[in-house]
Amino acid sequence: MAKGTVQLMILVDTSVWIDFFTNRPAGHVEALSKFIEDGDNIATCGIVLAEVLQGIKKDAEYKKTKELFSSIIYVPMQRSTFIKSADIYRELRKKGVTISKSLDCMIASLALENDIYLLDNDQDFDYIEQYFELKRINSS
Repeated sequence: MAKGTVQLMILVDTSVWIDFFTNRPAGHVEALSKFIEDGDNIATCGIVLAEVLQGIKKDAEYKKTKELFSSIIYVPMQRSTFIKSADIYRELRKKGVTISKSLDCMIASLALENDIYLLDNDQDFDYIEQYFELKRINSS
């Protein structure tokens, strides 16, 4: 990274990690690979960590993935994050939009509260972005 440039923090959603670990050819996987290669600030949170780890069947893969995630920036969720999440969900419902996974509201609220960019492959975030100032990385 060039001297004097600001390095972004990027919260990577579970949808991207799953595709990354299964080597799915997709723009969001290429973006994550580049961010890792460039040494960018990749972040995670408890929800993403739990979702990724609980989906791993083999013990060796589980251990390797857990070690990988220990080197990623961990952003904790505060009480305000959960309240903001409920506000997002409720506001969207008032507008006729039902988020299919309420955990996505929690991830979005964490990104919003901490001014973190989100890398995802999940339609729920499309709806959230329409009504909130969610910073997403376009990897199409």
